[in-house]
Parts: sequence; C-alpha cells; structure tokens
Amino acid sequence: MLQTLRNAWKIPDLRKKMLYTILMLVIFRLGSFIPVPGIDAEMIKQLMGGFDQGIQGLINNFSGGALERASIFAMSITPYINASIILQLLTVAIPALEKLAKEGEEGRKKIASYTRYVTVILAFIQATGLFFSLRSAMTGDSGVFAYFVVTFTFTAGTAFLMWLGEEITEKGVGNGISLLIVIGIVSRGPQMIQSMKAMVEQSGGVTIQSAATIIAIVVIAVLAIGAVVLMNEAERRIPVQYAKRVVGRKSYGGQSTHIPLKVIMAGVMPIIFAVSIMSFPRTISMFIHGTNAPTEGVWGAILRWFSETHPFYIICYFLLILFFTYFYTAIQFNPIEVSNNMKRNGGFIPGIRPGKPTSDYIAKVLSKVTLLGAIFLAAIAIFPLLLAFIPSMSGISIGGTSLLIVVGVSLETVKQLESQMLMRHYKGFLE
Repeated sequence: MLQTLRNAWKIPDLRKKMLYTILMLVIFRLGSFIPVPGIDAEMIKQLMGGFDQGIQGLINNFSGGALERASIFAMSITPYINASIILQLLTVAIPALEKLAKEGEEGRKKIASYTRYVTVILAFIQATGLFFSLRSAMTGDSGVFAYFVVTFTFTAGTAFLMWLGEEITEKGVGNGISLLIVIGIVSRGPQMIQSMKAMVEQSGGVTIQSAATIIAIVVIAVLAIGAVVLMNEAERRIPVQYAKRVVGRKSYGGQSTHIPLKVIMAGVMPIIFAVSIMSFPRTISMFIHGTNAPTEGVWGAILRWFSETHPFYIICYFLLILFFTYFYTAIQFNPIEVSNNMKRNGGFIPGIRPGKPTSDYIAKVLSKVTLLGAIFLAAIAIFPLLLAFIPSMSGISIGGTSLLIVVGVSLETVKQLESQMLMRHYKGFLE
C-alpha cells in the first residue's frame, strides 16, 4: 500500500488529485470543531453517556466525535447513507426506478439527484430529533427560533458534507463519501490511546497486568485486521465456459472465465441495519424523555433488555445481522438475471444445463458463501460487546464495524490508484 502511494505521488496528475483530496478532508476535520449556535459543548460532553450506544454511537464514530461536540457536522454523512439505501431498495421495488437504473450514465445521474433530495429531507428529520434530544444543553431560548437555527445548521452541515464527498469522488482519489467516514473513524484513534493511558494510570503505572492487557489489545487488533482483509478479498469463483461461434471468417467466444461471488458482498450494511433496529427503543426514549431515561416499569425493562450488555440484545443483534446479510445480498445479486445473461451470450457452467438449473446452482453456491460471510460479520460485530465483559478491557472500544469500513475503503482506494497508474502506463506506451 505504501509503495503504491509513493508511486502515485511521483505522477503529477495523481499528486494533484491526492493533494485535493487531502485539502477536502482537512476542511471536513476543521468543520467538525465549529459549534452550532446556542448549544453548550461542555453540557453535551456530560450528556454524551446517552449517545455512546446504538445508532447514536455509530453516528458519533462516523463524524469523528462531532456529535458529542454538537458541531455543524454532528450528523456526519449518515442521512446520505440512509438515502442511498432507500433509493437502492426502491429501485428493486419500483419498475420505473429499475428502468432508470438501466439507462446508463443519464439514469444514474437522475437517481443521484433523487438521492440528494432525499438526503436533505432525512437530514432535516434527523436534525429535528437531535434538537429535541439536546434541548437540555441549550444555552438560551429553546423555542421556535432556536429550533430553526439548530435544525437548519445541522441540515446544512450534512448537505455540505454531501457536496464535499462528491467533489472528492469527481476531482480527487477514491470514493469521497467513504473517505469522509474513514477519516471520522480514524480521528477517534487518539481517544482510544488516551483510554489506554488512563487504564494504565488507574492500575498504578505500568504493571504486568496492564502491560499484558495492552499487548493483548494490540494482538487482537492485528489479528482482526488480518481477518477483515482476508474475508474482504475472499471470493468463490464459479467457472463459466463460452461456446465458440463462427460469424463469417471470424470466430467469437470459446474462452473460459468465472463469476466472482464475494464472501462479504453486503459489506457493512447488515450491521448498520441491525444497529438501527436494536437502538430503536433507546432512540424513542431519548425523543420522549431526553437523557433522563426511565429505570422502572415496562419502559425501563425494555431499555434494560435492549442494552448492549444484555444477552437478549447480543443474541438478537447476531440474528439480525445474519438476516440482513442474506436480505442485502439478494438485492444486490440476482442469480436468475445472471443465468439469463449467460444463456444469451452462449455461456454455461461446466456440468450444469443452461436456464433454471444454472440459476439454482448459482443460488445454492451463493447461499453457502453468504452464510460464511454473515457469520463473520455477526462475529466481528458482537466481539466488542463480548470484550466489554472482561473488566480489564471494558474501557477499550475496538469497533468491528469501524474496522470493516476502514480496511475496505483503504483497499478500494489503493486499487483505484493502481488502476489509474496502470492506465497512464498504457497511455505512455501507446504514445
């Protein structure tokens, strides 16, 4: 990876793109410290105990701590992610959108514009919920005027991040939206180091126990990164043979290729879906009761059951990730469509008849591969929850979701750099 970055830096065109990307990311980090008018940042830090779990904790992680500071980028790019997911689901359900998605570049541009509109709407709704959650931290009036100031500021911050991400994608290197999320996650690294330092100080300095804990954390992190890289790149290849055709004096086909089925085809979306559902009772409680969540009665019992330290939460979280992995994979990959395309182009899987037998075979293989990926996603998602039961590591957060995003985006960005360098080498050769 470092070698690829060094080689890319030597090419003037790519160096300009890399510098532009860095500049945009610096603007994002600077904006994460600009406070929203009328909100006490110190009070937010005291209230942040209610934002450490569930979807609020995920948003805070993606924004690089901007949520706990109540900055203009507090909601990060999550409304855009939600809007993209909604449009992707609607594309499958609504024929008009499905037809639009197949129209090539023009169709994708229209869907992208729809995504922007939905993003602004979702951002305003989310900003409204955030305003009512943070009303106790308002320094002055929390009436109608304050509502419009705070919600419009949060919404404008998300819209600006959406523009920033699209600018990076168009004029910089890599996927802009993904890079904004990665920078937000990586910026939380110093806080984890500070937590480790505090743990050492509480144990009375560097002792055998604290040193063993730090070594264990480093070993676990390295093994987790290795496992994520391995599973992220893993794929099951189904061999495909194309029949040779003779048209006039030319022959076409006859080559062998394969259908790559990635083990983690759904990415981190199943985890985000599962976190959103499991944090729903806590989110509703914050809208109704603010940060003073009830501890008694039926509502208090529900909140305890949906706490991240409760076995019920961990089991449901695990099962939901399995379900959404299959669900999201089914949306992304259609075995029947792949089988029909192969049949039209004269392709077939050796030993399998074209048509329905081919689609059934692909669906069977996909189901097995998806099961392995789903179990891995669920395991790496609940691992930090299980780690919290160990007293010496309860203050250390090793987020499986964050690790998946950082590793996946880093690998994808490096691949884009390699492909652009390869393209330039070809151009130089042709010239």
